[in-house]
Amino acid sequence: MPVQKTNAARLLDAAGIEYELVPYEVDEEHLDAGHVAAQLGEDLDRVFKTLVLRGDRTGFFVCVIPGSLEVDLKVAARISGNKSCEMIHVKELLPTTGYIRGGCSPIGMKKPFPTFIHESALLYDTIYVSAGLRGLQICIAPQALIDFVGAGIYPM
Repeated sequence: MPVQKTNAARLLDAAGIEYELVPYEVDEEHLDAGHVAAQLGEDLDRVFKTLVLRGDRTGFFVCVIPGSLEVDLKVAARISGNKSCEMIHVKELLPTTGYIRGGCSPIGMKKPFPTFIHESALLYDTIYVSAGLRGLQICIAPQALIDFVGAGIYPM
């Protein structure tokens, strides 16, 4: 059965960037990166989650971090030019980004937000990020993703 292209995939196609769409079985009770990694048979550190935060100075920004980590709000605030920041509430996710929880991609949000990708992504030839839909991941070279979204590097 062919995999449906998402907006994120179409944007990568238009830019001529290589990637692979990888489907997985969705469990509505477990939308976390651990479930995705298990379904893909991949290391949790290679499956990245996309988190949207609000800074006290800059407004919305995005952190893309390995599935095994939690965002360090002090570090996130510092790298994004804020004094403090917080995760946005799940009900704000769709109107802000165009994506839902468990299907938030760093590619193709409603508006471009400052994005920071955890530096460990560069340890891998390819990483996984959401394709913008629950049940579908994009496998992509980390540098290609960094360049495409204009991301900064998020330190360890």
